[in-house]
Amino acid sequence: MKRVGNRREPEIVEQASGLLMSKGARFSEALAALAPSTFVPKGVYRYKSHAQANQHQQSCLARGMGLLAARRG
Repeated sequence: MKRVGNRREPEIVEQASGLLMSKGARFSEALAALAPSTFVPKGVYRYKSHAQANQHQQSCLARGMGLLAARRG
């Protein structure tokens, strides 16, 4: 077995340090900034196939881009 790199998992602590809390906050902000760009409404979706999931994502993206274009133009 060949090992590449030497990444260490962060230690699990009972109380977060200020550094860890700031890293978590930045991560949450980054995820929150990504959410509006997908145009997929919140919810739980179940699909019978990957093709259906892809179709739903594409239709949400197309609808969202159309709404953006209408607002801007």
